[in-house]
Amino acid sequence: MKFLRGLILIGVVLAAALASPARAQNPAALVAAAASMKFAFDDLLPTFHAAHPEFKVRLVYGSSGNHFAQITHGAPFDIFFSADMEYPEKLAQTGHALADSAVTPYAAGKIVLWIPGGLGLDPRAKKLNTLLDPRVMKVSIANPKHAPYGRAAIDALKHSGIYDRVRPRLIQGENITQAAQFVHTGAAQAGLIALSLARTPKMAAIGSYWEVPQTDYQPIRQGYLPLKNGRSPQAARAFADYVGGPAGREVLMRYGFEPLSGEAP
Repeated sequence: MKFLRGLILIGVVLAAALASPARAQNPAALVAAAASMKFAFDDLLPTFHAAHPEFKVRLVYGSSGNHFAQITHGAPFDIFFSADMEYPEKLAQTGHALADSAVTPYAAGKIVLWIPGGLGLDPRAKKLNTLLDPRVMKVSIANPKHAPYGRAAIDALKHSGIYDRVRPRLIQGENITQAAQFVHTGAAQAGLIALSLARTPKMAAIGSYWEVPQTDYQPIRQGYLPLKNGRSPQAARAFADYVGGPAGREVLMRYGFEPLSGEAP
């Protein structure tokens, strides 16, 4: 059902992009973007459009696994900004890449333990052992079946030796944005979420976080891939170049990403 809703959303976005003859001649690039990129890309998009008024970009956010499934079923995305390298590499291997395109790394993500201020706990004091406090009744993570950030959360819990004790209290968001929403609204008392989300004003205003050491989980190397089913490859390429350029790198760093560049080995 969630997959079908995703395809319906894509259809609505594409229909809007083709609503006028002028846009039909120069359609907006449809970008599938990992949920972890929402706030960074939302900040970056207006400056991209100002720098490139000849191109239009429409962003569709979701878990990388769901985007992968949609693309394999023919969704008309121009480019896929995944939260890992594996999903776009599988798409390239199965013939979904635009001709002469390869998976390109663009950012390295990080996870944090985020705790709301009203709980009376400082995540920097006991770090992941904070999750053993009886005040933490639910712990929010992204669904590890679809979201690389969810897999990183599981890695970190297992590395710390507390996974079996915390597992009964885990609740899963469909993507990392929903996982952050759960803990922000009080549905959970703690969350293992993306640093990029913890740095947003709405999260920073009511809670604090501890950055999980990157040695505690598999590196979150994020890659993009231009896709053959899109209708505006030039706009998609321009957006990818902008993300990897000085303006894009500045925004990525502001949200806690480590910018990456170059072709994947």
